[in-house]
Amino acid sequence: MTPSYASYNDFKNQLLTAFRTNEERMNGASKTPVHQLRRSALKQFDLLGFPTIRHEEWKYSNVNGLLKEAFALDETTTLTAEDLAPLEIPNLDGNILYFVNGRYHAELSRLVSPTDQVQITSFAEALKADPDFIESHFAHYADYQENAFTALNTALATDGVVVRVPDNTTVEQPIILRFITDARDKSIASQPRNLITVGKNAEVMMAESYRTLGEQASFVNVVTEIVLGRDARMQYYKVQNETEKAYHIGTTQVNQTDNSHFYSATVTLNGNFVRNNLNIVLNGQHAEAFMYGLYMPNGRQHVDNHTLVDHAMPNSYSNELYKGILDDNSTGVFNGKIFVRPDAQKTNAYQSCKNVVLSPGASMNTKPQLEIFADDVKCSHGTTTGKLNDEALFYMRSRGIPKDEARTLLLYAFSQDVLSQIKIQPIREYLERVVTEKLGE
Repeated sequence: MTPSYASYNDFKNQLLTAFRTNEERMNGASKTPVHQLRRSALKQFDLLGFPTIRHEEWKYSNVNGLLKEAFALDETTTLTAEDLAPLEIPNLDGNILYFVNGRYHAELSRLVSPTDQVQITSFAEALKADPDFIESHFAHYADYQENAFTALNTALATDGVVVRVPDNTTVEQPIILRFITDARDKSIASQPRNLITVGKNAEVMMAESYRTLGEQASFVNVVTEIVLGRDARMQYYKVQNETEKAYHIGTTQVNQTDNSHFYSATVTLNGNFVRNNLNIVLNGQHAEAFMYGLYMPNGRQHVDNHTLVDHAMPNSYSNELYKGILDDNSTGVFNGKIFVRPDAQKTNAYQSCKNVVLSPGASMNTKPQLEIFADDVKCSHGTTTGKLNDEALFYMRSRGIPKDEARTLLLYAFSQDVLSQIKIQPIREYLERVVTEKLGE
């Protein structure tokens, strides 16, 4: 079912009008190269329009519900520490930045790392203070020519974070980006934009967290561009625990060079409609990428994970493991692509997706893909979808463990292959607790 013509065009025209209204306020800034790029992205969004299930990449993910909502754009709000207290992660230290409705709030945030280890600024501030740096990276990696939501973000994003890690440095404290949507009074849409550059032989640990306050609808369309220099190392975690009226579309685009290492884990706990795009280009020899994912939809939630690993140079390695636990009438999608370019000899690429479906009403759609244009490679992919292991459940019950507790223990063990990869201990412990609570519901 496609969205009605009226709702489709109402939201689209609202977004186009918002860009032109903002442009009128900019005066001379509208002539900058970055803004010219924004104009190009807006034109592409207007041309592409919102995807429908007739688009192959959106075959199993219908954005109809999103287009029926009426969102306020670029809405400012004020939150206090007391408002945020229920959303805190216990014992979490480090550089913690808060973004409310897509805008950075310095009064809620704390930066603890010295500037010789890392420079952290808001995207809005960096646009004014260092436009040449933004121009040299902005939209150079996340392609907006074929992706309407990336084009929309490129055109409308006004804030987010810019992180620069200099060569030969280790950022000792993690960087935590906390995106909060304040939907207590009205439905809110935001377009955060993040840019992270990690220099040669540098190392950083980062996490993105998404939460919603209130009972109104929310729409977060976020794009994160990550650039790793030679011998750079990065651990990157993304955690989504939003509300039943939350729509989330996130694109993370990673560009790796020689000997760089990228480790990621994406954990989706709650949200009405969630689409995660993780795209990695291994654009250097001996580059390595590790991708882990856990998704746990229930009710009528929909979670779609699209991953792409592009092996563009020889001797690169990628390993991917995604796991899903689906209950009630939820739906899941996993579409994983591996490209091996003609010059990418000696590539090793592995992909696995495993799913447990707990109820007859839940469904999982998987589509692993390999496109190999080199002959000296080792590649594999596979998916499994099935019910909980009855033999294991019977064994545990025969040892005196109640059925519900045995079920929770088995599913928790299933999730540990992903959760154990998260090296920021307070985040891992928080997720283990939330996962256990959700499994026990």
